[in-house]
Amino acid sequence: MDITTDPQKPAPAPVPHQPPEKDAKRAARGATRPGDRIFLGLSRGSGIFVLVIMAAIAAFLTYRASIAISKNEANFFTTLEWNPTGTPPEFGIAVLAFGTVVSSVIAMAVAVPIAVGIALFITHYAPRKLGGLIGYVIDLLAAVPSIVYGLWGALVLVPHMEGLFGWLDEYLGWTGVFEWNQGAPRSLFTVGILLAIMILPIITNVSREVFRQVPRMHEEAALALGATRWEVIRMSVLPFGRSGVISASMLGLGRALGETMAVAMVLSSSFEINLSLLDTGGGTFAQNIASKFNEATVMGRDALIASGLVLFVITLLVNGAARMIIGRRKEYSGANA
Repeated sequence: MDITTDPQKPAPAPVPHQPPEKDAKRAARGATRPGDRIFLGLSRGSGIFVLVIMAAIAAFLTYRASIAISKNEANFFTTLEWNPTGTPPEFGIAVLAFGTVVSSVIAMAVAVPIAVGIALFITHYAPRKLGGLIGYVIDLLAAVPSIVYGLWGALVLVPHMEGLFGWLDEYLGWTGVFEWNQGAPRSLFTVGILLAIMILPIITNVSREVFRQVPRMHEEAALALGATRWEVIRMSVLPFGRSGVISASMLGLGRALGETMAVAMVLSSSFEINLSLLDTGGGTFAQNIASKFNEATVMGRDALIASGLVLFVITLLVNGAARMIIGRRKEYSGANA
């Protein structure tokens, strides 16, 4: 028997399309199966647990830091001295903040262009076998412990930096920033070079995976219009992977800001701010905490925790700034391709 549609019967109204947010809420409310409810609870609990841990860390650092700062007789932000056990105690983070920021900026300035260049070479220039070999070597660099980097930096990198320091002093010493007084090259510039080597694998690996996600049609369309390989990269690959490169750079910056043992083994610590990046001395937050914590008194440990709170805030600000930059460039995100 044939089934025909009654012409007098009105057609069913189309179901309006719901935005993804409402679909997600409906899916959460509709999680009736035991497995769905368990997974939803575990996911939600994991997110809340991370927030609780962050809040607990912030509360602990703030409490111990407030004890030290209340007893400090000097300006915590501008004093160029670290003597929490004195009578009265006087300590400040000016040298530590300067050294941390300067060494991290040097590391980023050296590592980011090299890492992006390596990632582009692996994904768009090198043959498949050669690109796989280079990627494997970069992955091995990421597995090297920090203490090994520190030993290599102290025994190999520092002695071989004298030639570079002499060249910089000869041609750029007139600026004052690269003036060298012939001292041991255990300076913030050497630390920045070492940190650049350490964060290079992180930035390279993340950038490489982002560049591999570029839609093939975008590149083929550019080639069809007569673009060269570099023009394809400039017009298609780099805009698409911009957010990923920023994320990779922030991951590398996070490690550079918090690196401890390698910096402590290379840097000749001193509480003074030098105009020249090649002068011996300086300090960072992590290096100062690592070198002084075991021998510190109760007041000294509270002072070190106060400096750790500043590093904690700086790290949060850096990550927040990265999220803002990525959020303003969502059109280039691979998730929206």
